[in-house]
Amino acid sequence: MIKNYLKIAWRNVLKSKLFSAINVFGLSVGMTCCMLLLLYILSEVSFDSHHQFGKDIYLIRSVRIQSNGEKMDNPRAPSPYAGAIKSEFPEVKQVTRLWQNFLENKTLLSVEESGKSVKSFYETRGYHVDSTFFDVFTYQFLEGDANTALDDAHAVVLSEEVARNLFGSASALNKIIRLGGTTGNGENFRVTGVYKDESARSHIDARFFVSMHAGWVGGFLREQKQDFTNNNMFYTYVRLAPGTDASGFEKKLPAFIDKYARQDLKAAGVDKQMALLAVNDIHLFNQIESIVTPTTSSTYLYVLASIGLFTLLIACINFMNLATARSAKRAAEVGIRKVMGAGKSGLVGQFLGESMVLTFIALAVAAVLVVLFLPVFNELAGKMLDFNELLKPEIMLAFVVLAFVTGLLAGSYPAFYLSVFNPLDVIKGKFVNSVSATTLRKGLVVVQFVISTGLVVATLVIQTQMKYMREQPLGFTKDQQLVIPLRTEAAKHAYTALRNEFLQNSQVEGASGTSYYPGILNPSDMSLYPSDQSIHEAKLVKTNWVAPDFMKTMGFEMAAGRMLSADFPGDTNYKMVVNEATIRKMGIPLEKAVGSRLHFKSNTDDVIHPLEIVGVVKDFHFADLHQAIEPYALFLNMNSDFNYIVTHVSSRDAGKVLPFIESKWKSLVPDEPFTYSFLDQDFQNNYAADARTSRIVNSFTLISIVISCLGLFGLAAFAAQQRIKEIGVRKVLGASVTSIVALLSGDFIKLVIVSIVIATPLTWYVMNKWLQGFAYKISIQWWMFVLAGALAVCIAIITVSTQAIKAAVTNPVKSLKSE
Repeated sequence: MIKNYLKIAWRNVLKSKLFSAINVFGLSVGMTCCMLLLLYILSEVSFDSHHQFGKDIYLIRSVRIQSNGEKMDNPRAPSPYAGAIKSEFPEVKQVTRLWQNFLENKTLLSVEESGKSVKSFYETRGYHVDSTFFDVFTYQFLEGDANTALDDAHAVVLSEEVARNLFGSASALNKIIRLGGTTGNGENFRVTGVYKDESARSHIDARFFVSMHAGWVGGFLREQKQDFTNNNMFYTYVRLAPGTDASGFEKKLPAFIDKYARQDLKAAGVDKQMALLAVNDIHLFNQIESIVTPTTSSTYLYVLASIGLFTLLIACINFMNLATARSAKRAAEVGIRKVMGAGKSGLVGQFLGESMVLTFIALAVAAVLVVLFLPVFNELAGKMLDFNELLKPEIMLAFVVLAFVTGLLAGSYPAFYLSVFNPLDVIKGKFVNSVSATTLRKGLVVVQFVISTGLVVATLVIQTQMKYMREQPLGFTKDQQLVIPLRTEAAKHAYTALRNEFLQNSQVEGASGTSYYPGILNPSDMSLYPSDQSIHEAKLVKTNWVAPDFMKTMGFEMAAGRMLSADFPGDTNYKMVVNEATIRKMGIPLEKAVGSRLHFKSNTDDVIHPLEIVGVVKDFHFADLHQAIEPYALFLNMNSDFNYIVTHVSSRDAGKVLPFIESKWKSLVPDEPFTYSFLDQDFQNNYAADARTSRIVNSFTLISIVISCLGLFGLAAFAAQQRIKEIGVRKVLGASVTSIVALLSGDFIKLVIVSIVIATPLTWYVMNKWLQGFAYKISIQWWMFVLAGALAVCIAIITVSTQAIKAAVTNPVKSLKSE
């Protein structure tokens, strides 16, 4: 019986090649979209799932509460928390800290082997961790022992790729390398381990690990006073004993705060709440913008999952529409089968079998398409998805289930619809497509174009928002700004000479040092309060130390007062320039800002110091447009210990100036590679996730439109075929080609217009929600819906007209020759 069903199904596939091809192509493309997006989503939700103790690892995060009730979520804590938590709670099996170097984003690694020249290059993503790190997180060591790898303060553990870059195929274990900058202070370190790189599936995307007691941070921990309130810059992880109730553990944390931190917090005029964040949830915890690496909004995953399912749904709708539209051709077959004794269940099984045949053909085609397009999708999504992931039993099972569900969904209505035909009516020739079937087809076409039109509007909104972020005035000169990092003591000491040499070139308009620049992480801040308030009303203000001409180089505009200047030696003595957001937050009128004092309590001497405002700079975006402009203060640094030189080049072709700047670098800092970036590109890097989503939505919107058009094309071809004699009669009676095309196209265009009306409010609601993730955003404009609607109508007209014109120009003699 089953063999007979399959044989009949295959014959029907071959008999209706056009409709079968449309269905197989549409279903295969829809399945391909689902497969690719499923791989992407699985990659996102499986972050940190490979750790042996993954279910028991938690990040200690905190909420800082100002006296005015303002709250700030912070994933980092002061250094003493780790030790205190370990000693206080017996259910904590292990604790470890991670410090992310905010002073520099790259480290110079150098190797000097006997008889060979020095090999050196910059490496990113090096983290300082406690010796207990590998007792909490699981890393596969290829060389060395994870249990003892970081016991020595001058030990370094490398990823496999970094080890290969340094030592080739030779063993890296016990080799000596020099780590420059604040990471290693230019000291020698011994390689004690090499691990398999896990950065693609962990929120800790490390290229190498160094002891917490090395470099700048090691000196900070040894030399600076540590308390439970200030210097919140350490990620603190705990591994709880198996079976520990995390929520019960959380309830003990307020008492911990009371015991260890309450006094310090009270003195600082703030409060703090602590909570646990499961390590498996960190990557999708978008309430905090970055936890070691940028977090991802789960909303993006829902959007991508919806796009995949919608694309497949459109393909299923095509299948159902074409199957019910062709029901008249199958009616005689059904009638004869019923007369011969076929039951409803047998007929349903046959038609579902046909659906399954087509669906599994589509699955095979989809598997080939995934192999072909996975590299393209990886580039589109910024991922390193591997085809081998598809070969996992659970993934293969998921795709088979997807095909089975798709077959049921696509074939269910046609199967039950065709199986209930009255055989007597069919045999007498009285059968026509029912009103319910026709209504369903129209409804499904509307659903298709609601989805397609909504995706077009979403694409327009996302593209317009991305354009807005690229072109929005940032409050400073972002173009032609060359950023050169100073990552070692030698480079920092050469700052003055480098600056002077750069300025010798007539195309260099300015060069100035800074600790941070707009668009990158700046963790430095102070709690400040005006003279008429107390420390309990202090507000956090971001801080930066800059060279005298930095503000001019950046093109900042003054709202009041003056810039920091070397002409005023006293500017280094508790003087500052603040932005407009600072005085708004402090309640100071602009006309009274210059000369006003804000106070802060020093961590080193517990003395309250007044800081005088000498100027107010107009608000500028030091962070990306997801975030509102917050208070910011600039301080003058007359030394040379800057992290960056920002060089403003007047030429539109910076390539002409780069060789000159590189030559000066090599003459003054000969032992370090020359590296640079452009400020505007660095700023745009903050929108990588948005740009990635934009690319994916654009591509899959196009795919959904193509699949919708295929269905519309098939229905138009069927409608033209059904009305071919009517068209012949009309032509004989003098109807023009234009009138016939309008007749055949009109019904479909009406459906598209209905879909536009339905899609408009739905899409406005969804995209308005998406835009709420930006502090600075566009407004959704009416023209977006008009353009999307016009595009949908034009696509529908072009698709339908191809078949309508073909029918309209057919010789009526051929249409009517059987009459």
